[in-house]
Amino acid sequence: MKRVAIIGVSGYTGLELVKLILNHPKLEISYLATSSGESTIVNLHPSLEKVYNKEVEKVDINKISQSSDLAFLALPHKSAMAIAKELVANGVKVVDLSADYRLDLETYERAYCSHEDKDNLKNSAYALIEFFREDIRSAKIAASPGCYPTATLLGLLPFIPYIKDDSPIFIDAKSGVSGAGKKLSETTHFVTINENIFAYNPLKHRHAPEIKEKIKKIYNKEFKINFVPHLIPITRGELVSIYAELKSSINPFEVLKDFYKNEEFIRVRSNPVKVKDVVGTHFCDIYASVNEGSIFISSAIDNLLRGASSQALAAANIMLGLDETLGLPKIAYVP
Repeated sequence: MKRVAIIGVSGYTGLELVKLILNHPKLEISYLATSSGESTIVNLHPSLEKVYNKEVEKVDINKISQSSDLAFLALPHKSAMAIAKELVANGVKVVDLSADYRLDLETYERAYCSHEDKDNLKNSAYALIEFFREDIRSAKIAASPGCYPTATLLGLLPFIPYIKDDSPIFIDAKSGVSGAGKKLSETTHFVTINENIFAYNPLKHRHAPEIKEKIKKIYNKEFKINFVPHLIPITRGELVSIYAELKSSINPFEVLKDFYKNEEFIRVRSNPVKVKDVVGTHFCDIYASVNEGSIFISSAIDNLLRGASSQALAAANIMLGLDETLGLPKIAYVP
């Protein structure tokens, strides 16, 4: 058995990691921590009563290093890099769910803050599994992508060779409220989100540079990315719709089927995708259609799983030399 720590276990993604690892045949939880500690996992997440309980400690790098082969960091950006740097120095592999190792230095500092662990950027791999699994295998840090870039890139990347070089790409993304995390705010207040839908940070959201950077890294092409995220009144799930102009006629269904023919957790759909079909799973469902030279691409994921915790688990499997698919959920929360 491989031993893993979860740092930042009080949040939604931390809880999802606990649930996933409890059902994993080759992993065991060795250490749970938050910034304050002095609690138990049941106190933090009462849904685990009579299922699993363990002490939650304040972060202690030495204890993590002595007890764990790998650590998941379910922490905000900036907080994660301070801990990751010390863990890597002690020989612990890291899967980081924050943005701290997702981007090139210049892009990161423009979108977030000054980077405090520049040396480890070269030791990290972007953990969009279908495209970077070989990089992840040898990485010291796996940088789990954001939920919006995950759903967007998985839908968009197969079609980049067919999109006009000068075509702007429009991304209309909608996410459940859990994507905003546990912290209370006016935006996520019941009175605000109930029976409502609204865009936030349109055309200025910091996931846009992440999407643009990864397209360039894979295809060496640059596109104008027009990204507009929306909050919708569901707890979990994400639907992304993408629009662009094509430079040639294609059969989008065949493009997707061929591109993802060896990928177990990509489902190419012949009808528009639905969030309910993927919530509770690691699947990404993708649909595309064309009309008079334009393409419409739609992808759906569970923002807390494929967009965060199960994608992090897949990266951990790879880093630890395990079967990539172990412990990844397949059964949706239907109805």
